[in-house]
Amino acid sequence: MEQQEINLIERAQGGDTQAFDALVRMHDRRVLQVAYAMLNHLHDAQDVYQETFLRAYSKIATYRFESSFSTWLLKIAVNLSINRRKQRKRRQWFSLEEKGANVIEHHMSGGGADPSSTEKQVASNEFQQHVAASLEALSEQERAVFTLKHFQGYKISEIAKMISCAEGTVKNYLFRATQKLKKQLTPIYQQD
Repeated sequence: MEQQEINLIERAQGGDTQAFDALVRMHDRRVLQVAYAMLNHLHDAQDVYQETFLRAYSKIATYRFESSFSTWLLKIAVNLSINRRKQRKRRQWFSLEEKGANVIEHHMSGGGADPSSTEKQVASNEFQQHVAASLEALSEQERAVFTLKHFQGYKISEIAKMISCAEGTVKNYLFRATQKLKKQLTPIYQQD
């Protein structure tokens, strides 16, 4: 952690809102990326993004410099994302129909006039939908670990701190997630 960031954290802990704003600017993109990668829904990701910084602001005094500030902040974002996914499942609210409708609307409006470009876009969208559906089948922990490792590039040790478990447990979640995704996606994309 750089000295500048440490100074900002200490000032924010003392109630300096401008210092906290500077911390938000340093980390806002990563928080939104993690939330979106875990939720696959922009509106929910934006809600989690806002809630993450509200919680961080109200709890900044409890930050003890035991891990990096970004790890602490992303732990909040991951936990809020997991909670949001659980709420969404309880309400049976999530649907891939909206994404499919947007793809159809894009092509109907003339987006992607080049046939080869259109075919590539459709194939890419189909692949993304298959991956999204496969990720939905994972447990919350498996999805969080897989997303943080493969989409966000975090190390096993960083993920362990974010989700409050041992590194071996993270490796186990990662292995199980990879096996489940491989099992679901291989039949779809297996080349004869």
